[in-house]
Amino acid sequence: MKNLRTLSLMFLYLIFCQLPSQAQEKLDSIFPIRGFCIGAPSTERLDDFVKFIDTELAPRKVNTLILRVDYNYQFESHPELRDPSVLSKADVKKLVTTCKKHNIQLIPQINLLGHQSWADKVTNLLKVYPEFDETPHVKMPVNYQWPNADGLYCKSYCPLHPGVHKVVFELVDEICDAFESTAFHAGMDEVFYLGEDSCIRCSGRDKAELFAGEVRTIRDHLNLKNRKLWIWGDRLIDGKTTGMGMWEASYNSTFRAIDMIPKDVMICDWHYERADQTPVYFAMKGLNIATCPWRMPEIAVQQTNDMVRFKTQSTPEMSEHFRGMIQTVWSDAGSFMDEFYGKKTSSDAVEGNSPSQCFRAMYTEILKHDNPIVK
Repeated sequence: MKNLRTLSLMFLYLIFCQLPSQAQEKLDSIFPIRGFCIGAPSTERLDDFVKFIDTELAPRKVNTLILRVDYNYQFESHPELRDPSVLSKADVKKLVTTCKKHNIQLIPQINLLGHQSWADKVTNLLKVYPEFDETPHVKMPVNYQWPNADGLYCKSYCPLHPGVHKVVFELVDEICDAFESTAFHAGMDEVFYLGEDSCIRCSGRDKAELFAGEVRTIRDHLNLKNRKLWIWGDRLIDGKTTGMGMWEASYNSTFRAIDMIPKDVMICDWHYERADQTPVYFAMKGLNIATCPWRMPEIAVQQTNDMVRFKTQSTPEMSEHFRGMIQTVWSDAGSFMDEFYGKKTSSDAVEGNSPSQCFRAMYTEILKHDNPIVK
């Protein structure tokens, strides 16, 4: 009897010892990517953000952190492109150390190709190197409005300019080295200016081929150091046929580039007001895909459940492409943390929805799958 009791206790012990690993294994199999994307913190809010990683991201089992750095870093290769106040190497080391502690993949982002201006301001690259501008004839307005006669949303750099890649790749290499990253996010969303008739290099060229060529150029450069390219997916969707419009999808024919880019490019598929089924489209093209909500909790929960359905109700060949979920936040880290902890109301809040509510709802839904099945 004593031996039987001992064997029973040992059996129970073995089961409970396996529960955490089984739970993690199940969660990893359904959501290989559990992401969070946000603007890099300022130096003043760095320690707050490190604490946020420890106390909010890690307990929710976030395993991927995309930081939109752009020029918020003490670049040595191009100090002329730094923002006025920037993160130092030591600051970045704090982020790297904290993420390593929690097995979080840290991925820096610099907007490439598009988003080289915002509203009435040109961002650093074109401000310092105006010769890279795809549309130098389009002048920045004193007071920005949309729509406008120039079709200006954000400026782009010319992908065929002979000097642009030397500069941007030096930035990319430096930031990836600093972040000890095996991946880089190049943005590449909402590219409205590309292959313009006024451009002496791009005029008359196929916009899909230009977009795909830039994706390949960036991907091939990263591949030299075994790093993977991540981009937003909107330019690869036909906005007219799908009815998704010119923001979440393309009106300027770049969507055909989906058949021209390498299959190892990671696609971040953002849809904020509907749970569009585009992950299936990307997976059918052989591309890895993660769905990215923003500020509507109900939509994020639906998208999370869709991702489970896509993964579990697909062939093995398709299933492997459904990689998970990434909460996107379109503010700096400090502003988001103030909203998250109830110190301020987010400017992105609408009709009772906000990025922090979306984040909480999405991860509550994800963690429902963090329960092992003991057979």
